[in-house]
Amino acid sequence: MSQMHQQTAGAGTCPGCEEPLEAGDLFCGACGYDLSAQPAAPDDRPTIAMNGSPSAPPTAPPTAPPPAASPAASSPWPVAPDADSSDMPVPAHLPTDLPGTDSAGGELSPNAHVNASPNANVNSTANPNANAGETPDVRTDAPFEQPAGPSAGPSAGPSAEPDEYPLPAPGARPEPEPADPRTVLTDPTPPAGTKLCVACRSGRVDPDGYCENCGHAQPRERDHMEQELDAVAAVSDRGLRHHRNEDAFAISSAALPDGSPAVVAIVCDGVSSATRPDEASLAASRAASESLLDALPRGTHPQQAMHDAILSASDAVNALAAEPTQAREHTPHQNAPACTLVGSIVAGGLLVVGWIGDSRAYWVPDDRSGPTVRLTEDDSWAAQMVAAGLMNEAEAYADERAHAITGWLGADAYELEPHTASFKPDRAGVVVVCTDGLWNYAESAEEMARAVPADSALRPLHSAQVLVGHALDGGGHDNVTVAILPFRVVPQGAGSA
Repeated sequence: MSQMHQQTAGAGTCPGCEEPLEAGDLFCGACGYDLSAQPAAPDDRPTIAMNGSPSAPPTAPPTAPPPAASPAASSPWPVAPDADSSDMPVPAHLPTDLPGTDSAGGELSPNAHVNASPNANVNSTANPNANAGETPDVRTDAPFEQPAGPSAGPSAGPSAEPDEYPLPAPGARPEPEPADPRTVLTDPTPPAGTKLCVACRSGRVDPDGYCENCGHAQPRERDHMEQELDAVAAVSDRGLRHHRNEDAFAISSAALPDGSPAVVAIVCDGVSSATRPDEASLAASRAASESLLDALPRGTHPQQAMHDAILSASDAVNALAAEPTQAREHTPHQNAPACTLVGSIVAGGLLVVGWIGDSRAYWVPDDRSGPTVRLTEDDSWAAQMVAAGLMNEAEAYADERAHAITGWLGADAYELEPHTASFKPDRAGVVVVCTDGLWNYAESAEEMARAVPADSALRPLHSAQVLVGHALDGGGHDNVTVAILPFRVVPQGAGSA
């Protein structure tokens, strides 16, 4: 070729024997190869340009016209690249030397040299009058369509095949597959009224009080109780150390014969060393409240009604000890159910308290200008030591026997001596009725006054909640129960007009 002839004319090696040549040699000195007999450079023009449009015909050189293209090669083969590092020209190949098949699987025809588009053959077949030098049109925007008729063969292009994998239309949503009934979960919503676990919020609670899902023990109904009426409120809590709440309370109101209201609060504390202390406190509180609600509307004096209520409570607790003989044989050394009791009545300008055991009642004035007073005296070992003058109060309550009670409600009590007292305060205030679970953290009257909120007369339930929280913050070693009764002073002459 032209580039190869220029190389051999200057310097290089002989194409026949690969002997070195000198500049200006026309024949090889070793084999006599005619170096001037090199073929002329072919018309190097691609059939189709890179942009898909036919290329412009080149201008023929003025000295020697290009040789006519043979019928078997309408498009010359591209020029071979330069010689490699060994100064040997890269051998050139004609398209007919390369075996192969078209896209339809047929053998390549002699007329399809470098035109890979199947439309070239189709156009040449469909238009036989087309000039041999013209470049056929090439379509790149549509799939090949095989012409109809018996003349269409494998060389005409790939056959039309059905679309085996149809694609959905743009934006179309596939239809959802039906759900497998084996994997469909049932409705987790439990029926109305079903008690759910307080821990996992999903499991049902079995009759034994445990969650069927996570096994968590559920809080008992008595672990935390709150109740509020118009003029009294109470809160009871299990505390932080006991496994159950052995306290109980009952609050109520009644109308006296003259139509004035009477407000009642009863608080009981079960004796932990006795049998079924929680049942004893509940039975005592209910019996005392029912007795007061029966006696006060009939005109019984509030102090006498309180005395009788404590006796009724004692009978209710004693009834719990009447167990079958077989039960006593299995547990012969168990103590009878027992509890303490403290109650208060606010009626007709009077403040009445009654108690048995070590539960207490405090008087706390609203303005704190008057003294805060403890209204009860404990039935305990420490109180007896102080009353006998054997110890002062600090020494007695520091003793480990300080909380040993000497009076209680129960079948094994030594002698039942209910304590009652009546007061007529000259100013407004509240009565705090509580178990030792609270006053252990506010023992003196001054400490109790500091723990009671200033607006306790207006918000009795909130005040009871605050006092229970005070005990829990202090350690919550025992059950805590508090009742708040506001006491309002009726001005002289009020109601007369």
